[in-house]
Amino acid sequence: MSSVPRHALVTGGGQGIGAAVARALVARGLNVTVLGRRLDVVQALADSDPAHLHAVRADVADPDQVAAAVAEAVARFGPVDVLVNNAGQAQTAPFLKMDLALWNQMLSVNLTGTLVCTQAVLPGMVARGWGRVVNVASTAGQVGYAYVSAYCAAKHGVVGLTKSLALEMAKKGVTVNAVCPGYTETDIVRESIARVVAKTGRSAEEARAEFVKSNPQGRLVQPEQVADAVAWLCGDGASAVTGQQISVAGGEVM
Repeated sequence: MSSVPRHALVTGGGQGIGAAVARALVARGLNVTVLGRRLDVVQALADSDPAHLHAVRADVADPDQVAAAVAEAVARFGPVDVLVNNAGQAQTAPFLKMDLALWNQMLSVNLTGTLVCTQAVLPGMVARGWGRVVNVASTAGQVGYAYVSAYCAAKHGVVGLTKSLALEMAKKGVTVNAVCPGYTETDIVRESIARVVAKTGRSAEEARAEFVKSNPQGRLVQPEQVADAVAWLCGDGASAVTGQQISVAGGEVM
């Protein structure tokens, strides 16, 4: 391995799983660029360790914005060796009340964003003969959940893209994997709990219990637990692991 630290780009990197991943990769000796739609959020994280963290702003579904952000990242830390596609959104709606705008938004952020960011950095990985792409999908990309059909469709798409691209990259030194968290202690889940409270009149504790009960371990997954799996996949020791969908969900999906 080169004496120059490897460079990771983490999308949706300002909070939750993305921030945990960024910290985990820095702890393993990488320099990390965190990308987000709100520069203030990712900049706050980068300011905590400016020697190893850099913040850039982009909408992951906009190729021009992503290209500019990647160029800035490369200027700061060199070529991108590791990409963690973590940016995502989850919105709920019964299928018969779901409009096309919601459908398109879920596909844009969760699936198209994964495509755009991967296309932006993959050529360099192939040219150098080494790279890691880790897509943060969801157990919603492995099974179905009611009232989130658009999100499920997008995350199933991420898992399918992962498997297909892994085969194309198998002899090029680049691995492509997906990590599929169950309900995780993040803003997305907290917002989902708040929506349940608002719509049903249940208490926050009762709503939270509904999310927890799907996990056989009886708890929400912690962002650091997801980050640990991601970080392992980004290392040399996982070089024989590609095309996989690794559940981090306390046994919910087997």
